[in-house]
Amino acid sequence: MKEMRDLKQLDYYLKYHQIESIFNEKLREHMSLYKFEQGELICNQGDSPKYMYVLVKGKLKIYTTSAEGKTLILSFKKPLELIGDIEYIRGTEILNTVEAVSTVYMIGIEHRWLKKYGSDHPPFLQFILEIITEKFFIKSNSLSFNLMYPVEVRLASYLLSISYDDSDSFLNEQLSTATLKDAANLIGTSYRHLNRVIQQFCKEGFIERINGSILIKDREGLSTLASNNIYE
Repeated sequence: MKEMRDLKQLDYYLKYHQIESIFNEKLREHMSLYKFEQGELICNQGDSPKYMYVLVKGKLKIYTTSAEGKTLILSFKKPLELIGDIEYIRGTEILNTVEAVSTVYMIGIEHRWLKKYGSDHPPFLQFILEIITEKFFIKSNSLSFNLMYPVEVRLASYLLSISYDDSDSFLNEQLSTATLKDAANLIGTSYRHLNRVIQQFCKEGFIERINGSILIKDREGLSTLASNNIYE
């Protein structure tokens, strides 16, 4: 994590996402812009939260780890998104681990300042309410998606989710096959069935398996198959 001491860039993201009015002057005095590199953890499951973050650029992966050490990917997030909002409201430990899938920029505010200057600011409270209700809506859709759509559609959606882009330009084309068990868990199928669908995708020219990695060859075809990417 690197703190970006650039007020102009912070103001740029606030204006770009049209969220200047959400944070009053007192809150803005205590906001900082942070940069996380690909693969870096933003927060870790079970830790005590200190900040709430606003994702303003990049893509995040959110996952949970069981007591047995098994990992389950829950979702992928792109701007505009809050990280740590539920923990802030409930006063609990961090629920899930959040990792940067690409280079990520986030605005961070310590909980102590949120409690002091945000608890009586209606635009800020409305913003949090909208974000949290959207998360519940997406989760409900995701559960329905896993029940209603075939594995082919779910896998296409997953492959699009774990790739990332900047300025609508596709950057990450190779995906490690080590993540396939995570994929099977997320989309609700067996590892064996998932491998069969991957073989099918290879025959159809969507992807190619090379040296322990999956190379996406036809992103547009996967997008057409996935239709609406429910995992984001």
